[in-house]
Amino acid sequence: MIVLKIGGSEGINYDYIADDVAALVTEGQPLIVIHGGSALTNKVAAQLGHPPQFVTSVSGFSSRRTDRRTLEIFEMVYCGQVNKGLVEKLQQRGVNAVGLSGIDGRIWEGPRKDAIKIIDKGRKRVIRDDYTGKVEKVNAALLQTLLEAGTLPVLTPPAISYDGEAINVDGDRAAAATAAAFRAEALVVLSNVPGLLEKFPDESSLIRHIPPAKIDQFMAVAEDRMKKKVMGAQEALAQGIGRVIFADGRVKQSVRRALAGEGTVIGDQQIVNCER
Repeated sequence: MIVLKIGGSEGINYDYIADDVAALVTEGQPLIVIHGGSALTNKVAAQLGHPPQFVTSVSGFSSRRTDRRTLEIFEMVYCGQVNKGLVEKLQQRGVNAVGLSGIDGRIWEGPRKDAIKIIDKGRKRVIRDDYTGKVEKVNAALLQTLLEAGTLPVLTPPAISYDGEAINVDGDRAAAATAAAFRAEALVVLSNVPGLLEKFPDESSLIRHIPPAKIDQFMAVAEDRMKKKVMGAQEALAQGIGRVIFADGRVKQSVRRALAGEGTVIGDQQIVNCER
């Protein structure tokens, strides 16, 4: 099993990725696809008069401020335009893809945070009306049923809280939880850069391999959203996933290249054999 996480930044080529996913599925490679949609969500939110806000936690991580209206816009873009657009591309290539959010069938479940602590203009502040949380449970049985039926699950946030509320969750960490639930061979994370860059945005500074024992040392060079990706990788490795690969989602055969070792490989450098 390979779990593929496609980022939501501008520049990612969904057509190239759909081509590669279709080829891998035809060869018999088991896959689960997870995607984001942050760039488009930002544009739509601004157009709707509710521009995005981002906050920085006391631990230094940036995240989307998710009030109820933001959550509604988030669902509209992620679960609607992006998810169904990707499913359509896969269906055009002969893949019987099924698009679902983490809410559906409680695929992703976890607690809604009672409050989030942020740094605002140098001071600590507490926000209580935020709809964010973390994936703690994955409905692997439902996903396995879909896989056995010959369909390809295409998943996206939000998740569902234990109290039945939609919650915004980090897609990279949700992907890590999904990979762990299936004891996946690898977790591939595609974005609009070739991997983790030591001197962002200099793409020639690509870090090609990170031993699991040294992953904490590389958190300092991760910029903005990449910090969450490194955290997700750390969580996946801690739960038994052999490899996490950060790779380029702008190029042809992006998934296959990642599985061959292109990008930043965290963990085992063994190449995954995609021939089936």
